[in-house]
Amino acid sequence: MKNTVYLFMLSLSCVVSCTEQTTPKESEPTSIVATDETTQKLKSSLKEVAAEEKRLAAEAAANSTTMEFNKLIHDFGTVLEDTDNTYFFEVKNTGKKPLNILSVKASCGCTTPKKPLKPIAPGKSDVIEVLFHPKVGQLGRQDKTVTVIANTAPEMVVLNIGALVEKNPKAIQKVVSN
Repeated sequence: MKNTVYLFMLSLSCVVSCTEQTTPKESEPTSIVATDETTQKLKSSLKEVAAEEKRLAAEAAANSTTMEFNKLIHDFGTVLEDTDNTYFFEVKNTGKKPLNILSVKASCGCTTPKKPLKPIAPGKSDVIEVLFHPKVGQLGRQDKTVTVIANTAPEMVVLNIGALVEKNPKAIQKVVSN
């Protein structure tokens, strides 16, 4: 038993001492000195990065176009709660590539935008339909946004709608009669 414990302790000390030993490394520099060689390497590396950025920008530009809207803000004026209020934002492709409206997203559930289903050819126009339907009780000034993402630079445009929502006597009757 003593021999077993002794062999175990000997093995353990060997494992510990073997793992603690490190192989000598080459001396690591404690400072970096700019030499002509390192300066040239840095300049070369920066030129490569700049060339890659230029290539990516050219590629993005080759696949993008430009667009214009008839207006970016529409105010419905005074509307009643629980009613449909629709506006059509006209979007024109002012570039040389087909315009792809990738997504249109509203900031609120009471606003529903619809994007064109097909790409818009250069020089042509289409519409983004925005339906604003204030819920019962959603009274007062309401301002909402619709974010449009397209293959343009910049790729995002924000459209704004607004309205002053007033109580609708018919909506109240509808709620009471149910």
